[in-house]
Amino acid sequence: MPNLHQEFVRSLKNEKLVALCTVIVGPQLGDKMLIWPDGQTHGDLGSPDLTRQVSQHTKDLLQQQKSERVAFDVDGDKSEVFIEVFPPPPRLIIIGAVHAAIPLITFAKELGFRTTVVDPRSAFATPQRFAHADELIVKWPQEALSASDFNEGTYLVALSHDEKLDNPALKLALESPCRYIGALGSRKTHARRVASLKEMGITDEQLSRIHAPIGLNLGGRRPAEIAVAILGQIIAIRNGVGE
Repeated sequence: MPNLHQEFVRSLKNEKLVALCTVIVGPQLGDKMLIWPDGQTHGDLGSPDLTRQVSQHTKDLLQQQKSERVAFDVDGDKSEVFIEVFPPPPRLIIIGAVHAAIPLITFAKELGFRTTVVDPRSAFATPQRFAHADELIVKWPQEALSASDFNEGTYLVALSHDEKLDNPALKLALESPCRYIGALGSRKTHARRVASLKEMGITDEQLSRIHAPIGLNLGGRRPAEIAVAILGQIIAIRNGVGE
């Protein structure tokens, strides 16, 4: 059976969201436990009650992707546990090689995002326009992407204004733990999008995850201003603001 360190390294290598919980004050000083979003654990904290309390508290921290030092009371003993959450590396997937995607990639890369552009239209998705992207895929989203591309560190931005492009990618994202899902378009466009996605089997609860209209309301119209508004909203979600 792999030890805790091996399991921890495996999760990091496989880009899996995981929390490492370490007792830093109390009778179980130094005990460690790993917790994953599906409730799976590895190791324990020496006390069944402490393990249970920490597991319950960690669920919310995993969802927020936030680390925290927490105090617990176990049978009159005070314990403190450092719950360190390790999210997957952030990846921004952009559907649609539109003008706003160009500055959006520039800004996102400054913040450490791995950037991917997906668009089958070779006239727009050119290496000259997107030389700064980490990955340019000139294919339809349903050919370029799969469920494995979406995890808790994925941020999807649908910018094409074309349902044939946006909706297959949105469906994949909505059926995954994707951290952020945004779609460009008017309320009328979004209403059509919602109807189409419902026909594809997406539920109302899943649809509520889409940020539409996309981005913060900054009143911008130029591509760079739209990119700033989108990335501002992504940063807010990443930091647990405006979930």
